[in-house]
Formats: sequence, C-alpha cells, structure tokens
Amino acid sequence: MLLDTLAAASQHIRFEDLHLSKVALDLKFFEIKWYSLAYIAGILVGWWYLLKMLGAPGAPMSRRHADDLVFYATIGIIAGGRLGYVVFYQPEMFLNPVHIFMLWDGGMSFHGGVIGTTLAILWLCRRNGLSWLRVHDYVACCAPMGLFFGRLANFVNGELWGKPADVPWAIVFPGAGPLARHPSQLYEALLEGLVLFAILAWMFWRTSARYYPGRLVGVFLTGYGCFRFFVEYFREPDQQFIGTFFENVIHMGQLLCLPMIVGGIYLLATSAKRRERYEAMPPAGEPRPEAAPELVPEAPAAAEGAA
Repeated sequence: MLLDTLAAASQHIRFEDLHLSKVALDLKFFEIKWYSLAYIAGILVGWWYLLKMLGAPGAPMSRRHADDLVFYATIGIIAGGRLGYVVFYQPEMFLNPVHIFMLWDGGMSFHGGVIGTTLAILWLCRRNGLSWLRVHDYVACCAPMGLFFGRLANFVNGELWGKPADVPWAIVFPGAGPLARHPSQLYEALLEGLVLFAILAWMFWRTSARYYPGRLVGVFLTGYGCFRFFVEYFREPDQQFIGTFFENVIHMGQLLCLPMIVGGIYLLATSAKRRERYEAMPPAGEPRPEAAPELVPEAPAAAEGAA
C-alpha cells in the first residue's frame, strides 16, 4: 500500500521542478523576499484602488484621509498580524518576547491583521469625525488584493500546504514528506482573493451597496469566513496543533472564521436600516459650499435586491 502511494506521488508535480525561490532579489548583503513584496504590493494596489473608489459619488472621506489611512492601516496589518499569530498560534513566544519582533522568521495571522486594521480605522475616523462603518466598506473592497498576493507568496515559499491528494495538480512540497498534496495556497488565492474581489467590485460599481453602511464589509467578512472555512478542509492543520482538538475537530483557522461569519451576516441583515442619502461632492471631511449640492437619488427597488 505504501509503495503504491509513493509511486502515485512520483507522478505528480514536484515543487522543485517549478524553480521557485523565496528570494525575489539577492543583493548579497541584503535579500528581498517575495513575501515582503506581497505585503508591499497589496498595500500599494489597495491604495490605488481606494483612491479610484473615492472618485465615485458618496465618498466617506477625502484623499488626505485615505493617505493617512494607508499609513495607520499598514501599522495595524503588521502589528496586528504578528501579535495575532503569537496569540492564536504560538503563545509560547511570550516566554521569549524577543522572538515576537523577529518578523523575518515568518508568522503572520490574517485574523490578527483584520483586528489591527479595524483599530486603525477606528482611530482615524474618531480623529476626523468620519463614519467608521462606511470607511470599513471601502477598505473591505481593497482587502482581497492583499490576500491574493499574500497567498501567492505562501505558495512560492512552499508553506501552508494542503492535505495529501491524488488530483492531477497535486504537488510534492519540500519538507512535507513524500506525498503529493493540495496546493491549498492557490485555492485561497483564487477564492479569498480574486473571487471575493470580483464580488465586492460588482457590488460597489454596479449596485447601490455603498449607500448602505456595513453592507460591503458584511459581504467581505461573510465571504472570507466561508471561503477560508471551506479551504481548511483541504489544508493541513498547523504543525503545533497536530494531535490536538484543532486538528481532529476544527482547525484554528476555521474557529477564528466563525465570529467573522456571524458578524458579517449581522451587518448584511441590518444594512437596509442604515440607508442614507449622501452628497455627491465634496467628500466627507472637506469644506462644503454654501449651496447644497445635488443629492444622490434613492436607489430603485431592483438595485436594492441585486445588492
């Protein structure tokens, strides 16, 4: 039986044959890794897309707010992602706090990053008198881009692989034994990244969803939570949880997604009550002219149903 399994694995793709490297650029005295570039790309592309959305009617903040938000959100992503990883996956690091700051060794939690980014948004909105829920809606539309780049980086690093599989696209990852496995990183890049981005983009540009505070972020939380929960069935549990409750009953990633799904459903269910009329221009936080600008018309019933 074991020989048959190993023979089947030898017919699958070997990770080494893809000629991928963790290092994007080696300057001898300094290395630039793809994982770092994934974070940078996610932030820059998200920033560009946020500015594009702010050009549409009903923007919840101005360009200067967006620039500040990117700065605070970057800190929230890094600090929250790292602390979330330590709390949820490696609490023993608290016994040697120096390791918490060793980001180059890897270890970031998406759920921790969400908490950090949320705190950054709350801070910005409180200081500038902005609607934190509407700002969340816009940020949620940008987040899947960062998820897409991040999961591609996980794949290039040959980490967070899936369970043993016999599908034609299964891959034998270095350090994961002789068995071919699901490339679960690519599943997540597709669902959490491209598919979720497409859903939110359609809702933002083709429906009246942005005029219902909480509707877009509700879709993001519910969509991400469901996609991640599903992909975890194809993903190996984290090594430190082998033989524990988080391997045999529910993965840690799935457990952390449950409050996201519940919160997302709540925001979706209550978004219709928060329907407001927003001035087309100028953006929130900017001086307004004496003459009242034209209001955005109420969305037709068909558009509401589509959102």
